[in-house]
Amino acid sequence: MSVRRVALLTAGGFAPCLSSAVGGLIERYTEIAPEIEIIAYQHGYYGLLRGEKIVVDEEGRKKAGILHRFGGSPIGNSRVKLTNAKDCVKRGLVKEGENPLHVAAEQLKADGVDVLHTIGGDDTNTTAADLAAYLAENDYPLTVVGLPKTIDNDVVPIRQSLGAWTAAEEAAGFAANIIGEHRSGPRMLIVHEVMGRHCGWLTAAAASEYRKWLDLQEWVPSLGLTRERWDIHAVFLPELALDIDAEAARLKAIMDTQGNVNIFLSEGAGMNEIVAQKEAAGEEVARDAFGHVKLDTINPGQWFAKQFAAKLGAEKVMVQKSGYYSRAAAANAEDLRLIKSMTDLAVECALRGEAGVIGHDEENGDRLRAIEFPRIAGGKAFDVTQPWFGRLLADIGQPLVAAGSHA
Repeated sequence: MSVRRVALLTAGGFAPCLSSAVGGLIERYTEIAPEIEIIAYQHGYYGLLRGEKIVVDEEGRKKAGILHRFGGSPIGNSRVKLTNAKDCVKRGLVKEGENPLHVAAEQLKADGVDVLHTIGGDDTNTTAADLAAYLAENDYPLTVVGLPKTIDNDVVPIRQSLGAWTAAEEAAGFAANIIGEHRSGPRMLIVHEVMGRHCGWLTAAAASEYRKWLDLQEWVPSLGLTRERWDIHAVFLPELALDIDAEAARLKAIMDTQGNVNIFLSEGAGMNEIVAQKEAAGEEVARDAFGHVKLDTINPGQWFAKQFAAKLGAEKVMVQKSGYYSRAAAANAEDLRLIKSMTDLAVECALRGEAGVIGHDEENGDRLRAIEFPRIAGGKAFDVTQPWFGRLLADIGQPLVAAGSHA
């Protein structure tokens, strides 16, 4: 297949890789196939449906490397599901009776796109697969090559998603300042809420990074500056069982001894219980176009803080969320290296007409390759039996009990 024009789009929530991935793709095409025209749809599938795009000009190609220095996405994101016609109609993206897949396909045809690069999570890439299948059924050849973006690191079967390492590092830095509040009042309870709808990887990794930072610090116990007060005292994940009364008893002993407790909480921990409680009370729980609960509307951190505050006898409670701080950061060195390897391979695959999502395939010896779209899924659980996480929990005195098991 001869490639004349490629299109880029970023979609879903932000992650510390989008800007760099866009820059990396532009750089690689410019290096090995400068004759290929590059366009970018604005705000993901939203812009595709509306025909809103920019052409990457000479300046954009020359200065694409600058994008590696920034977070966010210069071409914009949105959450649009092409198979959810009702939502697309409601948002004015298509007319009543129109099929969003057809509208998107016609736009790609009109724009003469041969390759579509999607940079997003499982929803973004499975939507791209739906679009490619629709185009194939209608005799329009299009190669879709996706890149896996999510700070949750929960895409099956991809070993490491772009942006997740940076998000963990940023969340740890955020926590250092928040936990510094532990002496702002007696009997202080601090809940650090970390993003992670179904997967606790980010919370666990952020806790690990934070404790590495603790290892580098010096302490002055005689002045009240102790590692114990700055440490993490509990890590709650969707993959861990939680006996609130038992944990409250353990944490109350810490509160009684040193006057503060610090909790790292994955926003997905206890989500089902919170939603059930709200719906039982007759409250409507908001969901997005993909059917996902809008977690910012149910406030998991506040819910957990309320459960523990009375049981611990906390006089002051603080809940802080690191998600938006972390996800819009510029990629760190580790992620930049991963982005480079993935964007280079994405271009190679595109030029030979090989579709899929680029990633280290956990079901194929961790080989970096274009993974077939039907195998891509979200919600990969964090493996709490990994030795490094077991050591972390042991160090803070928290029992490791996987969800669905018994202590």
